[in-house]
Amino acid sequence: MLAIYKRELKSYFRSFIGFLFIAVTLFFLGLYFSVYNLMNGYPYFAYVVSSVTFLFMLTVPILTMRILAEEKRSKTDQLILTAPVSVGGIVMGKFLALLTIFAIPVAIICFYPLIMAQYGSVPMGEAYLSILAYFLFGMTAIAIGLFLSSVTESQVIAAVLTFFVLFLGYMMDSICSIISSTGNLLTRLLRCFDLYTPFSNLLNGTLDVSSIVYYVSVTALVLFLTVQSIQKRRYSMSVKNLSFSAYSTGMIAVAVALVVVVNIIMGEMPSSWTAIDMTSQKLYSLTDQTVDYVKNMQDDVTIYVLVNQDNQDTTLGQTLQRYDDLSDHITVEYVDPTVNPMFYTQYTTGNISTNSLIVVSDKRSKVIDYNDVYESSYDFDYSTYSYNTTTTGYDGEGQITSALDYVLNDNMPKVYMTTGHNELSLSNTFTSALNKENVDYETVNLMDLDAIPDDAACLFINGATSDFSSDDKDKVIDYLDNGGKVILVTGYTDEETPNIDAILSYMNLSIAKGLVVENDSNGYYRSPYYILPTQSSDSYTSGTYGKYLFLPYSQGIIVPEEVSTDETATGEITYDVFLSTSDSSFAKQDVNNTQDFSQSENDMNGPFALGVEAVKTLDDGDATLVVYGCEQLFTDDADSVVSGANLTLFTNTFSGMTDHETSVSIPVKSYEVSNLLVDSAQILLLGLLVTVILPVGSMIAGFVIWFRRRKK
Repeated sequence: MLAIYKRELKSYFRSFIGFLFIAVTLFFLGLYFSVYNLMNGYPYFAYVVSSVTFLFMLTVPILTMRILAEEKRSKTDQLILTAPVSVGGIVMGKFLALLTIFAIPVAIICFYPLIMAQYGSVPMGEAYLSILAYFLFGMTAIAIGLFLSSVTESQVIAAVLTFFVLFLGYMMDSICSIISSTGNLLTRLLRCFDLYTPFSNLLNGTLDVSSIVYYVSVTALVLFLTVQSIQKRRYSMSVKNLSFSAYSTGMIAVAVALVVVVNIIMGEMPSSWTAIDMTSQKLYSLTDQTVDYVKNMQDDVTIYVLVNQDNQDTTLGQTLQRYDDLSDHITVEYVDPTVNPMFYTQYTTGNISTNSLIVVSDKRSKVIDYNDVYESSYDFDYSTYSYNTTTTGYDGEGQITSALDYVLNDNMPKVYMTTGHNELSLSNTFTSALNKENVDYETVNLMDLDAIPDDAACLFINGATSDFSSDDKDKVIDYLDNGGKVILVTGYTDEETPNIDAILSYMNLSIAKGLVVENDSNGYYRSPYYILPTQSSDSYTSGTYGKYLFLPYSQGIIVPEEVSTDETATGEITYDVFLSTSDSSFAKQDVNNTQDFSQSENDMNGPFALGVEAVKTLDDGDATLVVYGCEQLFTDDADSVVSGANLTLFTNTFSGMTDHETSVSIPVKSYEVSNLLVDSAQILLLGLLVTVILPVGSMIAGFVIWFRRRKK
């Protein structure tokens, strides 16, 4: 085998084909590397690899077409066939020679992620996994080309057959979808030759052992078929031709069956055994919180996926598979909308998207629309006058775990939101956060109620700028006196609000007149009115502590200087100030002149609380009031400035105030990775290196060797 390997390797480099293959491969890899990673700054090397897979259909046929076909045409194969070398050794020697040529550019591109790492953060695990996927795909393509070269004497026919077969393997997933969107026996058989899907699974950031086994087993099968093809020719000169032919057919059937069985077994194994999450964000891994929750489930839950399984979202499908593997109480079933288009109407009256989920238990059901699985941002493009959508995060685990908790929970906390006093309405972003937290909410006008309902876990007053009536104020205070919990976001107004002030006075709190001006440059963003508060480590600031919160146009909350520490005495109040301004802040009363940040004589000096929890000890339980001094705090505009930190504060507040026995709120897994920062000179230099110097250098080396041999 070693002699065959050396002979073939030398012949490829001496005939210029090997250098040409390396040059073409390096050129296209370098071209896409320059465009995606250097010029656009994308930190994902998988973009490069996925863009050059078409190259296999062009370069592999040229590389493999002559390796056996030419020898058959010139009859030189008889020298090898009659030599004391096993046919398996012949095939492996030739295959390894071809694989070595392919491995040279693969080895070179292994340095590309290291180059990228010099200019920013690069998910190395995903980068090298994509290179492994590229190598495995190429290995299988080379084996196929080798086999097809063994069945004909014409190099051209071998090249055309190889192109055609590789093209079919590349397009097989689309072909199967065209044949049947629901899948049938024919498409299942055809998908055995789907070369691209295992490649795609590896590019998604999962070290999918079943994909690796697929490529290795298909390569082994094709090499075995190549051996059988040569064996038949070798034995055709023998009187044993008929008997060996029968033996060969049986062996081929056994080999095919073995490969099919191995891949079926791999497909049935739990994903926790066969799929290793290599993504930097751990997109496909389930958090310990989810694992603990699912393992403690006692009731059965069915998750219906509204899509044909063959057309499912790959990322969401892997997440669902992990849930299914984790507990016998979870069953995942796929419902094809083209076959059963009205299935979802059993659980919702609205329309939902393909790939959406319906989580069902004996208690209740919950619909997870596919649009909520991914988090997106929208930027207006003035050149096209349209919005560009960018996927920024994956929330599959968060939505599914939250839905499981919802359909299994016996008691759902209820939040009442006041209206009728010019309160701000919550956007879909914040109401979705309540849904994900499994908090039921209802908007009420206190004038329509005799008292705050008994089932209220919490009362939410969001930026009221009109004063409460005396009756409404009494209802809120009576609710607090009975151990109620209130979240009050103050709203700035020039008018007097004695009844809202009375609610604050219940906890000995008050609001400084005017808006807070922050004089510490570290405590504001662009304008002294745009406060970046000081945070203390607290359950409310969990996940935001050490980051920025954004509180534009805030009012200062005045907390008594002498704070009681006796939490057992009835009527005693304890305070937890978790958001505050600096000592250099003040409350400016003249807010009409927004450009003047000077302090006048009547302006009150800080520091002020901007977020405070006040707890009053009662005879039976505690009354809790959480006050925020920023009307815009829980809005999309403010939240977008700090990339979702305000939303995290919102979620923490309601989670704490509704007394969740088990919190199962899983944060969104961010897709956002900072782009690489490569200056124009380095782009030019590196681009020349990978698209010109390396490919041209390979061509020159090949030409020099070819020319020297020609002169001899």
